[in-house]
Amino acid sequence: MAEVEYLVGQEPHPVDDDLFKEPMKKRRRSDRDQRFRAFPSAEQSALKEYEKLESRTRRVLSNTYQKLIQSVFLDDSIPNGVKYLINRLLTLIEKPPLDPIYIGLFGSTGAGKSSLINAIIQQAMFLPVSGESICTSCVVQVSSGCCEQYEAKIHLLSDQEWKEELKNLTKLLHRTEELGREEADEWDRDDAVEEAIWKLRMLYGDGAERKSYEELLRAKPKGKIPTSRIITLKAEEAGELSVKLDPYIRTKRRDWDGESAETHIWPLIKHVEVTLSKSELIPEGVVLVDIPGTGDFNNKRDEMWKKTIDKCSVIWVISDIERVSGGRAHEDLLNESIKACQRGFCRDVALVVTKTDKLHLLEYLRERKVGKQAIQSQREAVLERNEMIKLQRNRILKEKLKRKLPADSKALGASDLVYTVSAQEYWQQALLTEEETEIPKLREYIRKRLLDKKRRTVTKYVTEAFGLLLLTDSFNCPENPPNEHLPVSGLRRFVEEQVQLLEKAIDQCFAHMAQPLHEGVRNARTSYRRILRACLVRSRGNQGFHQTLKAVCLKNGIYASRTLPRIDLNEAITQPIYDQIDPVFGGIFRAGTPTGSALMPHIDAFKHSLQEKMMEIGIRNGWKYDNCKKRFLIQEISAILGDLEGHILRKKRRIYESLTTSVQSDLKPCYEEAAQITGKKACEKMKDVIRRGVDQQVAEGMFERAQERMQHQFQQLKNGITEKVKGSIATMLTLASPQGDGLYKELADVRSEYKEMEKLHRSLREVAENAVLRRGMQEFLLRVSPSKAGPPKACI
Repeated sequence: MAEVEYLVGQEPHPVDDDLFKEPMKKRRRSDRDQRFRAFPSAEQSALKEYEKLESRTRRVLSNTYQKLIQSVFLDDSIPNGVKYLINRLLTLIEKPPLDPIYIGLFGSTGAGKSSLINAIIQQAMFLPVSGESICTSCVVQVSSGCCEQYEAKIHLLSDQEWKEELKNLTKLLHRTEELGREEADEWDRDDAVEEAIWKLRMLYGDGAERKSYEELLRAKPKGKIPTSRIITLKAEEAGELSVKLDPYIRTKRRDWDGESAETHIWPLIKHVEVTLSKSELIPEGVVLVDIPGTGDFNNKRDEMWKKTIDKCSVIWVISDIERVSGGRAHEDLLNESIKACQRGFCRDVALVVTKTDKLHLLEYLRERKVGKQAIQSQREAVLERNEMIKLQRNRILKEKLKRKLPADSKALGASDLVYTVSAQEYWQQALLTEEETEIPKLREYIRKRLLDKKRRTVTKYVTEAFGLLLLTDSFNCPENPPNEHLPVSGLRRFVEEQVQLLEKAIDQCFAHMAQPLHEGVRNARTSYRRILRACLVRSRGNQGFHQTLKAVCLKNGIYASRTLPRIDLNEAITQPIYDQIDPVFGGIFRAGTPTGSALMPHIDAFKHSLQEKMMEIGIRNGWKYDNCKKRFLIQEISAILGDLEGHILRKKRRIYESLTTSVQSDLKPCYEEAAQITGKKACEKMKDVIRRGVDQQVAEGMFERAQERMQHQFQQLKNGITEKVKGSIATMLTLASPQGDGLYKELADVRSEYKEMEKLHRSLREVAENAVLRRGMQEFLLRVSPSKAGPPKACI
């Protein structure tokens, strides 16, 4: 009974049976239609069919779960096979219908991220744009939902998180000795000092920068801080919510007279979530994320910045037309995005060039090469220049990706690597049509991405569910004779042999890292002094860099501000290693054929070998082709090994970052020593401490230790993969044992659920075929329809 109590306590989230009752159909269908308004009619039909399949499958699973629970409720013990089934059913029932697709808009302040989001969601001034103001450096997420109202949730730092930042801010502003006039001027012009003063004044008022940490702890903030640390704003209209939200995510730099901005709670804001009301343009399940370009001084905000980048499956690097052709900030953004492909879930990277309506015609014509067709208007010049930018940046970006990613990477195969957009022209259409602004093109990309993910998710879900119902029904299936079961002992031996082969294949994959790691470490040892010197030197010497360097040391080698490029000493001195390993590392975690260093294809090959062995045993033993257990086991192997991909991707980030984490750990003592230095010539003294500390650690094998730690992480991943495979398949094989071994018992009759699930599984192919036919018809109608003379309407 004790075992039953746990299972009974794990009630699945209720699947509403009213979904299939007549009185509720109209309302439910209306809700579903609202969610799909962003799609053309052909895509809407496909989505509705997939949603219907998923919903009915969830109902079948819920009914089966309830029947199994009731059948074992009074038992003193539950057979292992039944426990396995119940737990698998519960996992599937509570599985989210669709994980959100995060699309990161990654760019510096003023690049046009907010204006682009406003155009995509068809709300001209919904998010505040930079202009003369500087918007918050926190992450802002925008998604759509089925709610009637517009809503924003402003998440604040916890009390402990703010105390940690407050302590660092006061350390930056603390001067134990009087400085000379020149040093004092440098100190006042320091970016980190300005940032710290601004934050403290905004939250606590004028003069806060002169108070100690203990005094500020006792001080009362000027803004009201809710105990929940979440501020929720709601409105009936988008404009109304925008007005309410504006003070929280639009801030001004302090004036030259030292007065702070009006928004007092800004320093506490961690991130913002905005939910639109039933958007006709952005489908539910897509999250547009406004990501600042440099991270944040606060640990939690900086951690969220990195995690947000890593969870994006798509990253659009946003750069305006005047800054796209060069500059460190633009290159840093591209490099960080490519790293997201290595360590995170990102599969697509594209460059989105904004403000492409800007063009000085006379200047463009003067610089334009002779011999081209004559330009008759500003519009023609803009279109020609945009096409040229596309060709140039596409080539440059592709070359950059080729150096870092494997040749068959999905990012390299994308049809569009560069978009040229104009949010202003999208609204005005003085020079360009709506289509030429390429805002509709970005929306189309979003829709296709979601539709493809929905198709794959539902197909996998229905297939897994059908496998479970196959086995559940087989428990009471009179058509299976007692002697018709797998020779489990022989199959276990086969699995053990295949696991050993898989281990060897994984070792071979990871062995490809040895040579690049070795070469990278050698390069790092010869170049770290030059790299470190470049990081510690500013164009004006120490002017304005005194406390910024102290901030770097307080944060163990990392400093992020809203005005300076991100500083990461640990990443900089390990970059020679990453330059060597990046292509190989990307190759290990890519999808593709089971050759070379790719990991997942070897796991797929392992899966196919098990499935083929079961088919072979089945034929040799005279199994009926549709034997329930055999089909279940073949499908369950796919489910078990399919889940491994998520596990591997989650571990990938830790492996990739192990180099910089190792170096940061080794250098922590010297950072801490440097952070304590104050007084005259403090900047030079801090630099000396850092240089000596790095020299000492390198001499003691810092880069070699980083190499060993990365290799150890790879070994841990291998062990984790093989343990999961062994454990899951061993448990699963117990279900193939003969019914006389005490693992099974007579269960409730689920034949009706099995038959319904069988129909749903068959209908998967029909839904896919219907989608192809609709798409073909839609493309045909677009081809034969007459082109429009003028710009298309604003609403698509």
